[in-house]
Amino acid sequence: MKKMKKVIAVAAVVSLLAALAGCGSKAGSLDGGAGTRDRASADGQVFIPDEKVALAANPGDPALLAAAQAALDLVNQERAAAGLSNLSWSNGLAAAASVRAQEIVTLFSHTRPDGTDWWTVDGNIMFGENLAQLYQSPEDVVNAWMNSPTHRANIMDGEFNTCGIAIFSVGGDWYWAQEFGY
Repeated sequence: MKKMKKVIAVAAVVSLLAALAGCGSKAGSLDGGAGTRDRASADGQVFIPDEKVALAANPGDPALLAAAQAALDLVNQERAAAGLSNLSWSNGLAAAASVRAQEIVTLFSHTRPDGTDWWTVDGNIMFGENLAQLYQSPEDVVNAWMNSPTHRANIMDGEFNTCGIAIFSVGGDWYWAQEFGY
């Protein structure tokens, strides 16, 4: 009986130490893969819900906007190292990214909460999408995207020439959307 109590006590201490080690830290995660679509599938569909129109047009928190632009700078460094041209910041893609960053708080997927495809936020300009959640710095999120084959493929796609990135913060947690266009 004493041995049994010791094993249980040791297991409880190990569990407590593991919980304490993870306390206050959340691991960032990526979606299941990057979203891409063919140019031929552009049908001009645009759907920004009325409740998000003002938010999409609003640049939001200056610190989050600066972090999004810093992430694009890091992406462009990766592209330059591979001999690719820089992506230009697109306000239209940034507005679409703002909508998507808000949506992934409730549904972390390339399918929107209303069941439509990710690119229907603005079907005229959206041709690639990377998502991430809980990364708290541009360096961490770009590193994660570059270490994922599908996300890296979007970043390194030589045909993309525009990009918009948005971060939506909820309770200090960051939700990232990176949108690509031609």
